[in-house]
Amino acid sequence: MLQRMALVMGNKQQLWWDLPAMDSFAVLKEIYEVPADVYKKRLDRLIDELELKDKVNTQVRRLSLGERMKCELVAALLHGPEVVFLDEPTLGLDVVSQKRIRDFLKEQQQEDGMTLLLTSHYMQDVTELCDRVVVIDHGAVVFEGTLEAMSARFSDTRRVRLTLEKPVLSEDLVAYGRVVENEGVTVALDVPRAETARAAAALLQALPVADLSIEETDVEDVLRAMFAEGREEEKGNRE
Repeated sequence: MLQRMALVMGNKQQLWWDLPAMDSFAVLKEIYEVPADVYKKRLDRLIDELELKDKVNTQVRRLSLGERMKCELVAALLHGPEVVFLDEPTLGLDVVSQKRIRDFLKEQQQEDGMTLLLTSHYMQDVTELCDRVVVIDHGAVVFEGTLEAMSARFSDTRRVRLTLEKPVLSEDLVAYGRVVENEGVTVALDVPRAETARAAAALLQALPVADLSIEETDVEDVLRAMFAEGREEEKGNRE
């Protein structure tokens, strides 16, 4: 059963600190009884995709945090798990390393069909990696479903992003929605969900729009609304 699972934790490691990562990989091959040909093929692919060829023979303690996390991912995936538990896998990493880890995990999931179970406080991890989410507040499940369903339930707005051919004053935008960003030719408006299509059509007609996109509200904003609603319900129940 354990051979079908793997665990990656952002604040703990399974690699031996004073040994090169390759030595840890060799030990894990024996523990999980991975056939030699399968091991070599899988290891070569993972090392190549994570750009670790010049790092795996260096002592783990001499690697950067991002390099160590990449090696941890190799160690976790060597035996071809069907389910991978990820606990804050991008914890402490810079934004470039975070993006590389997320892209790698998405590619692995698509190629191998593994199931990823992610725990994270980084909403970008959740947005990019998760098809379904479970939100827990004080030990109780307050939502389970897709990100789209969560946004539709707890946010009554959608975000319209514009790229303009020339800058427009915020005063000229307020008729279409709440201005959340106006950086010259880059503009973002929060528009009532039911009015999104009408507002988008009006913006295209009235303003020098070069490009327009419609997005769901930021996940962090949706979560704030969700928890605020929960607090109000809890307060009402006490009263």
